[in-house]
Amino acid sequence: MTTHVGGPPRAHGRTTTPGLAGVSVIVVAVIGGLFLIVPVVALVVRSLVEGALSVALTTPAIVDALVLSLSTTSISLAVVVLVGTPLAFFLARRRFPGAGLLDAAVNVPIVLPPSVAGLALLLVFGRFGVIGQTLEAFGISIPFTTAAVILAQIFVAAPFYVLAARTGLAGMDREIEDAARVDGASEGQVFRLVMVPLAWPALLAGLVMCWARAMGEFGATIMFAGSVPGRTQTLPLAVYAEFGAGELDASLAAAAILVIAAFGVLVAVRFLRWGRPIDTRIEV
Repeated sequence: MTTHVGGPPRAHGRTTTPGLAGVSVIVVAVIGGLFLIVPVVALVVRSLVEGALSVALTTPAIVDALVLSLSTTSISLAVVVLVGTPLAFFLARRRFPGAGLLDAAVNVPIVLPPSVAGLALLLVFGRFGVIGQTLEAFGISIPFTTAAVILAQIFVAAPFYVLAARTGLAGMDREIEDAARVDGASEGQVFRLVMVPLAWPALLAGLVMCWARAMGEFGATIMFAGSVPGRTQTLPLAVYAEFGAGELDASLAAAAILVIAAFGVLVAVRFLRWGRPIDTRIEV
């Protein structure tokens, strides 16, 4: 009598095939992937094949919108890092009554409809707004200016960076920080040489999401800054304006630029390994 240890005998020479459930999952996954990929690919391919992209790059309105988008998002990103990093640290390391409420309030712009965000900014910085009235007294008007574009981008994009940075800073091993302090590192050195390198992947992810959200911002910008060519018309607004004017090629080209720029950043983060560990040795 032959006994089999560890379960029933295995059949040799037989291959397993996915059941009905497995096939269904594969089919749904393929459909979902195609739904997300095909429209983007079709947009880029058509703009390249028909030559719209090269023509649009010589169109003053598209070039101005591209330059404005790149310059304003650069400023917005710098402001978000300067202001959002301390805020993320505060939310990650400080416990106080109402901390959860503050954390939720900081992330509200993520779920707000963009038009509502633009209206909220108008109520604060408009001529009769909470801060706008004081600024008007000094002859400063923010709505429908380039500054309004930057404020709109910061408002809708900053929570993405703050959320990622807070998660990265909260998940760090405190013992490493304490060891650095024991070795004589100042608080500034601990933050710069220990905390930032360890949290760098999370910070980078937040930066990418923040930039992408600012680059694609539309609703809050058109409500708060308008769509003035050369001054407040960013690339997403140019897509809408050119499409409304019947200039489909220019609209496609501007949209393709947005897609290529966003995809390029994500590919760079993935394949250039910007999130690799950084040397955290401290010299004091």
